[in-house]
Amino acid sequence: MKRASALRRLVSCLALAVAVPLLVVHTLPAYWVTLSIAAPISAMVALSVGVITGRTGQITLCQYSFAAVGAWSIGWMNVHHVPGGFYVWLILAGLCAVPLGLLVALPALRLRGALLAAVTLAFATAVDGLLSEYAFPGSNNLQLLARPSAFTSDAGFFVLCWIVFVVIAAAVWFLQRSSVGLAWRAVANSERGTAALGRSVASAKFTAFAVGAFVAAIAGALLADQVGTADPQSFATEQSLAIFAVAVMFGAGNIDGAALSGVAGVLVPELLRRIGLPDDLANVLFALGVVQVLASGRSVSDGWHIAAHRRGRRARAAAVATAPPPSEQVAPRGARPTASGAPVLTVHGLRVQFGSVVALDGVELEVAPLSVHGLIGPNGAGKSTMVDSISGFVPHGGTINVAGRDLAKMSVVGRARAGVRRTFQQDRTPAELTVAQYLRLAAGRRISMHEMAETAAFIGAPAPDELIGDTDAGSRRLLEIAAALCAAPRLLLLDEPAAGLSEQDSLRLADRIKQIPERFGCSILLIEHDMTVVSACCTQITVLDFGKVIAHGPTEDVLADERVIEAYLGQELSVA
Repeated sequence: MKRASALRRLVSCLALAVAVPLLVVHTLPAYWVTLSIAAPISAMVALSVGVITGRTGQITLCQYSFAAVGAWSIGWMNVHHVPGGFYVWLILAGLCAVPLGLLVALPALRLRGALLAAVTLAFATAVDGLLSEYAFPGSNNLQLLARPSAFTSDAGFFVLCWIVFVVIAAAVWFLQRSSVGLAWRAVANSERGTAALGRSVASAKFTAFAVGAFVAAIAGALLADQVGTADPQSFATEQSLAIFAVAVMFGAGNIDGAALSGVAGVLVPELLRRIGLPDDLANVLFALGVVQVLASGRSVSDGWHIAAHRRGRRARAAAVATAPPPSEQVAPRGARPTASGAPVLTVHGLRVQFGSVVALDGVELEVAPLSVHGLIGPNGAGKSTMVDSISGFVPHGGTINVAGRDLAKMSVVGRARAGVRRTFQQDRTPAELTVAQYLRLAAGRRISMHEMAETAAFIGAPAPDELIGDTDAGSRRLLEIAAALCAAPRLLLLDEPAAGLSEQDSLRLADRIKQIPERFGCSILLIEHDMTVVSACCTQITVLDFGKVIAHGPTEDVLADERVIEAYLGQELSVA
């Protein structure tokens, strides 16, 4: 049923791609056909905003500056008669903007929000200044850029622009569904969470800016070819601000949102002009639309896609209501360690200091193969700092070895790829992804839907076709664990996974955690305040207090230790 639904969507998209140019060319007056040329061009620029801002969450206010690079480049190639002809020039014009996209991406590695917006706006202003000083190639001696021979008329050129938009939109659509595109969405939600999945945040940002710059430059080249040269006002900073507002309002990260952005950007100003209002009023309306999107958290097209996904899921659920539940027998992947081998995790002399505060002071810890090792202590004892140190989020002294590998010089991403996976106390799952997309991103390998469904069912996480945004906080915590297990880790760091769960759900989770080492072939370091959970699934416990180890050993012995009772428990706990 899911395959049939996908086929119907594909047929609908192909029919729409063919119908639009036919309707424009054969039903609209000549003036409207000429005006319509700007729609697919604007849609491409909006799509470039959608990739960078809509998908990756990085504010960009310089997309028409990239378009100007494309226009200038194709004009230069025309003047100098570069071999290859128009279609080769078009691709080369897009590629010429990629280095500038990467350059603009550099500040995005450290800056976010308003600061990044200021940097991109400054870049747009600088390009404005260059355009006012240097004329577009060929504009002074009237060496105009000729349209391709098959598309010389306005109707023909609209068809060309539409074809280019459809091709680029299809490429972006496939890219967004690849691991690269899924990483974009993860970065928009949480950079720390993305790195913990073994995905490079820097690579995600660089690829988003590179793709965005390429698409915008293609649009700029077509804009120059529309009239044979380029007007600097077409690439002014105001144009970048306007397209940003339209793209955010309609959700240009979605292909239909980008197309709608292009249509609205052309149609709304024209309609305002025809009823006697200034066409600049359109920018005010678009700005109000952005405010509404920020207030609701969803663009126009996002709302459509979420509603469509929910309808599809209800239909699929009805179709498989009588099917048996997925098996919980999840086979571990890769070489299985043995319980009698060397420790999976060895921490020696671990020290972390923030200014004058020593968070961890000479911590020693070993986690045996195929075991669940508890890490407990009062608030502020250094437990989360310990997990951050092992996973690479904070610099540390001492040594950390996982499966015999020294992690000292490894980044967060490198440690995740080396088999160290973790969960967080705060939710870092991307709400706009489905469970299947998130599990596939976390796995970092080819993984079947069957394996994802089995892993999710075993841990009690939502089904693969669920939208993460439709699940509650407790389900998202379980989903993080399932995602980590899909990566087949050697060491799994669980940071208070039972927080927010009911007592019954906590005990059920404790039973699942206890089974994970044998089922998935990994060891677990568990941080948890719920002593019932700790005593139910941990064979060994280490206790921290003020950054130092005050007790470690078998669970029953440690929980009965007077120092532990005094420092943390307050009363003796029986072991479940």
